[in-house]
Amino acid sequence: MKKLIAAASFIAILLVSCTPKASTSPVTPGSSTSTAEQIAQGKTIFENSCGRCHKLPDPTSHNPVQWVGIMNSMAPKAKLTDEQHQWVYDYIVSVKK
Repeated sequence: MKKLIAAASFIAILLVSCTPKASTSPVTPGSSTSTAEQIAQGKTIFENSCGRCHKLPDPTSHNPVQWVGIMNSMAPKAKLTDEQHQWVYDYIVSVKK
């Protein structure tokens, strides 16, 4: 099971790293490319879109790399745009324990 999770995380990171970004600065797990206002919008989207289908997970329950895989699988189901996807991710990884 751990190998499956590790492989899925690696594939998710690989896919994210191959996606063209509007910004010239590299996006790495744990770094935010969103403004404070966009992160606040990410929180609202997280609460409304994600909470519509299931109980909201604690943002601190996973590390930033794990959230990449989770977000990549869930964002299409929530019909998030690429921008909204980034804002939600940036909100989730900005939450501190």
